[in-house]
Amino acid sequence: MRTYTVIDSPVGELTAVAEDGALAGLYFEGHLRRPPVETFGEREDQGFAAVRQQLEQYFAGARREFELPLAPVGNDFQRRVWDLLLTLPYGGTTSYGELARRLGDPALAQAVGAANALNPVSVVVPCHRVLAADGSLRGYAGGLERKRFLLELEESAEEKAARLF
Repeated sequence: MRTYTVIDSPVGELTAVAEDGALAGLYFEGHLRRPPVETFGEREDQGFAAVRQQLEQYFAGARREFELPLAPVGNDFQRRVWDLLLTLPYGGTTSYGELARRLGDPALAQAVGAANALNPVSVVVPCHRVLAADGSLRGYAGGLERKRFLLELEESAEEKAARLF
């Protein structure tokens, strides 16, 4: 059974969608690839305590990894990319090309980018940690302002200080 709730966050409202108790979607307001709300099931604000708590901890800087059951829907390649995203360390970044190399084929960079763009569990599956080959911010379904916010949230104190000079 699918259910959903809406959670306030520093990046705006997030819509969390669960499938039989596992997180299947986490969408920003104005999310480019957000499915229609009719596909989310019934609104159920009570069943999302762990999601709500872990997001609050993450945005407060007290959580670096999520410990939630996940159920994103995608094809085999997309799920391989999303699984790889889950290995990216808090505060770290990588490129689409590097993820393609880690999947065994550097020519897959564009396909990795496409799978990244379709990640249905934003923030928890950290697609915001993927940058263009030149280190620039490119394409984020929640908007580049949110991507920048999430990357800055995860920066270490040393990185923040270095950015000032």
